[in-house]
Order: sequence, then structure tokens, then C-alpha cells
Amino acid sequence: MTQPAANLRIDADRLWSSLMEMAQIGPGVAGGNNRQTVTDADGEGRALFQRWCEAAGCTMGLDQMGNMFARREGTDPDALPVYVGSHLDTQPTGGKYDGVLGVLGGLELIRTINDLGIKTKHPIVVTNWTNEEGTRFAPAMLSSGVFAGVHTQDWAYARVDAEGKSFGDELQRIGWRGDEEVGARKMHAFFELHIEQGPILEAEGVDIGVVTHGQGLSWTQVTVLGKDSHTGSTPMPMRKNAGLAMARILEKVEEIALSHAPDAVGAAGHIDVYPNSRNVIPGKAVFTVDFRSPTLSVIEDMEARLRKEAQAIVDAMGLEVSFEKVGGFDPVAFDEGCVEAVRSAAERLGYSHRNIISGAGHDACWINRVAPTAMIMCPCVDGLSHNEAEEITKDWAKAGADVLLHAVVETAEIVE
Repeated sequence: MTQPAANLRIDADRLWSSLMEMAQIGPGVAGGNNRQTVTDADGEGRALFQRWCEAAGCTMGLDQMGNMFARREGTDPDALPVYVGSHLDTQPTGGKYDGVLGVLGGLELIRTINDLGIKTKHPIVVTNWTNEEGTRFAPAMLSSGVFAGVHTQDWAYARVDAEGKSFGDELQRIGWRGDEEVGARKMHAFFELHIEQGPILEAEGVDIGVVTHGQGLSWTQVTVLGKDSHTGSTPMPMRKNAGLAMARILEKVEEIALSHAPDAVGAAGHIDVYPNSRNVIPGKAVFTVDFRSPTLSVIEDMEARLRKEAQAIVDAMGLEVSFEKVGGFDPVAFDEGCVEAVRSAAERLGYSHRNIISGAGHDACWINRVAPTAMIMCPCVDGLSHNEAEEITKDWAKAGADVLLHAVVETAEIVE
């Protein structure tokens, strides 16, 4: 397989200009973006992406989940395409780069090889996956999940937002529901470029994260039942304080995650206490514990220890507790061949790099089930993401897109 020459690089100014132009669609209130899935702003962003792709000589495919596929032909009509991409939808208070860098980095590599007249044996397809964020319609990575057979299309269409609107209806309303069967496409490989969404690469001064694994995830909803009572007139030894039990359980969550350092993490992000009144001792607490690790046995250990430790705490306090597994997926090991293509590209280009584990879910985690897959990460300032203050530099974007270009073109096989 012919490796691209080390002087093959993307046009950093053109990529950056595209990122900034896309960021004008669905602006946030603090410099970022609010371009949530299947909104009018999402439709506008899709239309701009399609115009750019068609100007670059690509043909656009659209499936029944709204996934967009911009295809540049290869020289072998029977060769399976190499896919590349991410997502254009954002959080309600999202940044300009999360997901978008992966889509427009893919477009930029098409533009670059067009400029240089490079031909590849395999077609190259740039993809925009619908509803990666999962903010408006849960869960995250919804459409890539349907593509990979994790969810059914009917189930996905029936997801509703806070206003009771269904995903299927809103996709139809904005005019981006295609006719193509979801998941019918076969892939030679899939590559996704993404910002790290964590602080490691910037802190260590490393240009490229070679993503070897994606963390597995476990969400357990814990419900603690005590007794509502007056904060002023209930003696301390006679209280049935569900809030206190929750606090003690969360200390155990911290201990459990730290016992599997450095790769495991754990916390509770969603917490409700009832009746949530200033002068009432909580009689009920409901919270979701989020454990993550790249090792399935570690996740299973953390789940079991949570239940054991929480049960002991509430038993000692005379309270009740129940547990419900409300979400999760197993860890992902990305394809060794695709990972090596990313690593060798970084070395060939002279970029510093290190192996890294993705702490967030990505479309690549589902696509890895149906095709050889790898991810490339670039740093982001202070590791901040899902925030309008999310920021990267033009040099970081260029490095990530250069590595993406080389890994994809090598996998698609240059035709001399």
C-alpha cells in the first residue's frame, strides 16, 4: 500500500474559514453554537454542507435517519468506500468544533486531494451523522446506533423532546429524511477526527491523540427512601435523612472510581432530592451514578461495589434503597489496522502523539461494530467542551486534519 508523501497537507486557512462560516449558523449567546439536531438551524447547516460537498464534486446520499453521505468516486467501482466524518449538531450551549471539526476536516481532505489531482482506488465518503449529541432527543449517537443495528428505526423515530415532538416528525419537517435504507451501506473502514474534550493532550503538549479504545459506560439510578420531617424540630438521632445517605454513597462512588485509577471515573451528574424545601429533611433522593472504564470487568466491579456499599449505608441508617440500570454500553477497542494507520500518519508528518482512551461516546463507537474504525483527537483549550467557551487553535485543527488526510488516503489506496 502506497503511503502518502510527507509534504501532503491540508489547507489550514480554508479549513478554519469553513469552521467559522458553519459557526454562523445557529449561534449561541456566548460565542458558541446552539444548533440542536433536526431544528431549522440544523437544516440550514446541512444545506451549507451539501453545497460545499457538491462544489467539491461529491454526490450526496441521504438515509431515512437523515445521515448524510458525500461520496468522491474511486477508480475501482467494486471497492468498498473509506468513510470519514462526525456530526454537525451541537449542545444547546455548545462549541464550534465538537463534531464539526470531524465533518469539515473530512470535506477539507476531499478538497485537498482534488487540488492535487490524487486518485484513490476506494471511494471516500464524508459523513454527517444525525443527532450525535442526544440532548434534544435521547440517547446520544442515535442515528449511528440505528445504522449499526443497536436501535430500531421505529424506536428512534418515536423519541420525543421536552415539548413532546417526535424525532421522526421533526426530521420530516425540516426536510432531511431520505429514502435510503439505514445501515445498508458497507464500509472498508471509518475514521473520525474529534477534539479531545479533555485536558490531557494540551497539558502534555502533544499534537495528536491516537485513540485506541473508547470507555465503556454504566448508568445506575439509585433511589433512597427515608422520611420527610422538619429540619428544626426533628432530633438528630431520629432523622431518616435520604440526602445524607446520598452524600455518603457518593463518597463511596469517589473511592470506588479512584481504586481503579487512572483510567476509571465515576460521579453522579443527575441528582434530585424531595421535597427539595429549605426546612424539610429530604425523605427521598434519586441520583444517577455514571461509571466509565475501558475495561468491562472494571465496570462490572464498580457496579457491584456500588450496590454493596450503598445497601450497607442505608441499612445502618434505617432507610431503603433501590437500583435501576438505566443506560450503558461496553468498552470499545478500535481496529488495530486503522489505529496503526493513524499512528504512522502522525509519525510520517512529524507530529507528537500518544495513545489515548476516549472518555466520551462518539459515533465511531457504534460504527466500530460494523466496520474497522479508528479515531484521531486534537487538543482543546483547558479540555473544555459542551460549553460555548470551547476553543482550539488553527494549528491543532491542521494537525488533526493532516493526520486524518494521510490515514484516509493511505487506506483508500493511492492510484499512481
